[in-house]
Amino acid sequence: MKFNELGLKKSILSAIQDLGYETPTPIQAQAIPYLLEKEGDLIGLASTGTGKTASFGLPLIHQVDDQSKNTQGLIICPTRELCIQISRDLDEYAKNIPKLKVVPVYGGTDIVKQIKQIERGAQIIVATPGRLLDLINRKKVKLWEVQTVILDEADEMLNMGFKEDIDSILDQTPEFKSVWLFSATMPKEVAQIAKNYMVDPHEITVGGKNETNKNIEHHYYVVKERDRFDALKSIIDFNPDIYGLIFCRTRRDTGNVADQLLSAGYNAEPLHGDLSQAQRDRVMKKFRDKTLQILVATDVAARGIDVNDITHVIHYQLPEDVENYTHRSGRTARAGKKGVSIALINTRGGRKINSIEKIIKTRFELKTVPSSDDICETQLSHSVNAILDENQDLSRIKKFAPMLLEKLDHLSKEELIQRFLAVEFNKFLSYYDKARDLNAKASDRGGSDRDRDRDRGRGGKSKYKSDPNAQRFFVGLGKKDGFNSGALLRLICDNAGIAKKDIGQIDILEKFSFFDANPKITSQILDGMQDANFDGKSFNIEKTKGGGDSGNRSGNRSGNRSGNRSSNRFGGNRRPDGPSKRRSQKGNRRTN
Repeated sequence: MKFNELGLKKSILSAIQDLGYETPTPIQAQAIPYLLEKEGDLIGLASTGTGKTASFGLPLIHQVDDQSKNTQGLIICPTRELCIQISRDLDEYAKNIPKLKVVPVYGGTDIVKQIKQIERGAQIIVATPGRLLDLINRKKVKLWEVQTVILDEADEMLNMGFKEDIDSILDQTPEFKSVWLFSATMPKEVAQIAKNYMVDPHEITVGGKNETNKNIEHHYYVVKERDRFDALKSIIDFNPDIYGLIFCRTRRDTGNVADQLLSAGYNAEPLHGDLSQAQRDRVMKKFRDKTLQILVATDVAARGIDVNDITHVIHYQLPEDVENYTHRSGRTARAGKKGVSIALINTRGGRKINSIEKIIKTRFELKTVPSSDDICETQLSHSVNAILDENQDLSRIKKFAPMLLEKLDHLSKEELIQRFLAVEFNKFLSYYDKARDLNAKASDRGGSDRDRDRDRGRGGKSKYKSDPNAQRFFVGLGKKDGFNSGALLRLICDNAGIAKKDIGQIDILEKFSFFDANPKITSQILDGMQDANFDGKSFNIEKTKGGGDSGNRSGNRSGNRSGNRSSNRFGGNRRPDGPSKRRSQKGNRRTN
């Protein structure tokens, strides 16, 4: 099947052809015709990177009345990066429909500017839940003519604690709307959203539910905890053409790994929530332009990285919620390409690998960290291939050839080659001469009881809710700050790198809040929250009595990382210059 057989308008087809697209992906081939012909609700399940944006974006643009300036389509997604990416894609699809306006709205940027864009007319709004709810409460987004609500990456929005916001938004949308829900995985929370806000939804599943992209190879390396970073460098050095993403659990780890790579001369930069929007845009532009080779990111910050040709995704730490692995690994092997997903685990991490294998229905391959000789041979071969590249521009060097030949004439061909490579590689070879074997013994894929408890996954019921020994924490944020339980979960889990199941009772008051947690992770919470901020606002978090010592305070401050660094890497990898309002029926649906 071709795009021109799906029934799309000629103005849309010409835009698609200009982008070089001819054949739809499986999810597009099934979803687009259905959405063009039917007015019902839809659940679309497919792996990350299989073209879900076009699956809902193209039929939405086809159906919108560009003669009316009122908002008719609402797309809700978890992060600003994804919000921006979806808006860009829709702008490209609708470039031949000049009156159709797509407006992205998200936090961390000027809300007044976004309001002005909406007031000028926005047939389609792409939004993150928090900022959208703010605009609705200000009565700047009018939902009375919204015909279609799309929940993109629904599983991730719920995982980030946005359920209350989504319920509130959907409760304020018209009864006659259609709801299109797209997701890579289908946990029970997403099924509950479908039950509450959708009427007899048609389901399209490409592959098995929660399955990963078949074009991705899944590898894992077992190393001792102290050797994790050295193993990462070895893997990067063994893949000199890498164009990849490294995932860490917390902002702090992301910053530390990026800093260490920069100090070692790698072409790498961080992407996390402490960066300003301008800094994040700058880093993403460099990554898309391929002037940045390695992006180190948190799960939240990396949502929306829809970049082709990413060769490797490296999980410096596996995600706490194993279903997030699908989203991470889906950043590679996009648009039909092949890719590699690499996990670094310690000797107790085998059970988590088992859990992920069951979810994605794919087997991981155990690999050994490359030896010093293998890495050096690969790097030397890479440089020789660059020299042999027939596309090398020799014109600028030719005028210096006589001088060079005169100075080097006494050297044999063999000695000349060795000397040139020595200048480039001696430091690199010296480093690996001293390197040791970084592989740990992988005798047990089963893992420990502690691993099993930790790996029960998202939405697990916390055993600390009724535990009198649970540690109680005070947070200097309350309802007056726009704080709610979902925001607290996102804040703690993202910054401290812990699972939701380790958080117990939550009490949100007017000016401050309290929550209970497993006392064993008290230090992890306090350390992880030192530099955290909520919507740019610093706050205090401290222990209260109970669950151990009390009174230790962690003062939080906001700060931005500049990220403007410059260094060179020897060898390869050079740095270049809802529920109460469930619909019972569709009612009278508006048509264009």
